[in-house]
Amino acid sequence: MNGKLILEDGSVFQGMLASGTNTVGEVVFNTGMTGYQEVLTDPSYCGQIVTMTYPLIGNYGVAELFEQGRQSFVRGFVISELCGRPSSWQAEDSLVSYLKARNIPCIYGVDTRAITRRIRAHGTMKGVIVPASAKEIEIAELFATPPFIEVVEEVTTPKAYRIPGQGAHVAVMDFGIKRNILNSMAKAGCNITVLPANTPAEEVLALNPDGIFLSNGPGDPKDAPVETVRQLIGKKPIFGICLGHQLLALALGGDTYKMKFGHRGSNHPVKDLTTGRVYITSQNHGYAIEEQSLAGLDVTITHRAVNDNTIEGLRHNGLPVFSVQYHPEAAPGPDDSTYMFEEFMNLLDKTQSKARGN
Repeated sequence: MNGKLILEDGSVFQGMLASGTNTVGEVVFNTGMTGYQEVLTDPSYCGQIVTMTYPLIGNYGVAELFEQGRQSFVRGFVISELCGRPSSWQAEDSLVSYLKARNIPCIYGVDTRAITRRIRAHGTMKGVIVPASAKEIEIAELFATPPFIEVVEEVTTPKAYRIPGQGAHVAVMDFGIKRNILNSMAKAGCNITVLPANTPAEEVLALNPDGIFLSNGPGDPKDAPVETVRQLIGKKPIFGICLGHQLLALALGGDTYKMKFGHRGSNHPVKDLTTGRVYITSQNHGYAIEEQSLAGLDVTITHRAVNDNTIEGLRHNGLPVFSVQYHPEAAPGPDDSTYMFEEFMNLLDKTQSKARGN
């Protein structure tokens, strides 16, 4: 079926509908050459229509191994060329079948380069995917849909659960966590308790964890549980990733802002200001920390994005609290930054040793 992607500035991009229809969301782009299934199941994309800039998508199929969430939360998927016959030893199905089975709205055969250039020039904007025959009133009603801000509540776990391990006990605040983050902590031996995003601080502390992890997630960080994070700071060692990084900054007294088009992809260079080394990272965020808001706070900027100099890492100078904006667990992407989990484990060890008086 013929379809079209329409942006709120009036731009129209014609294509073919592979699955689903009549959807609305914030149109963003991802620059990764691989990882389309991870993108589709990353809860941080909740409410968004994702445009893949790499021209050929679906060539290695899909497999349970690559799932990053319990379901897909994207509002739509935009592709240049959709491969219907995948070739990979890991493939369990085709992307086409995957999209249809989950009724994920997808349009292909569109000029994704032109869409990306439009977003880079004018910023992210609302868009709709509809059949080519859609009437103007249908399109207007979609665009009139009010923004859904309770995205963290949509993606978080409905109830707490455990991932047993022999090491440190880590309480994970699930704001939309990716499966591979949990896998990374499990590989480090952590005894993990995953908690819903709305869990009060006193309930988190009642578990007496060795440390607290603040996960990635979708939406504006100011709509997430900032006050809960504020109450946790200073009580236990804390490590935050992506949304967790932004929440820490807000809880410490800083501020965040919406970026023009964000960072989304598996090829973003980040400089570690401590060592001077540049790492290639996986990223997915549309908000960043306002640097001027950190003035007077007892924090140090530890990492910066090479492309635009935005803040990619923070560390508190007096408390066992640190965070990064990018995804050290990747999936998809490079594994340059997995050492961040080792840093968290080392921080927990040092804190436990200090508590014992060693």
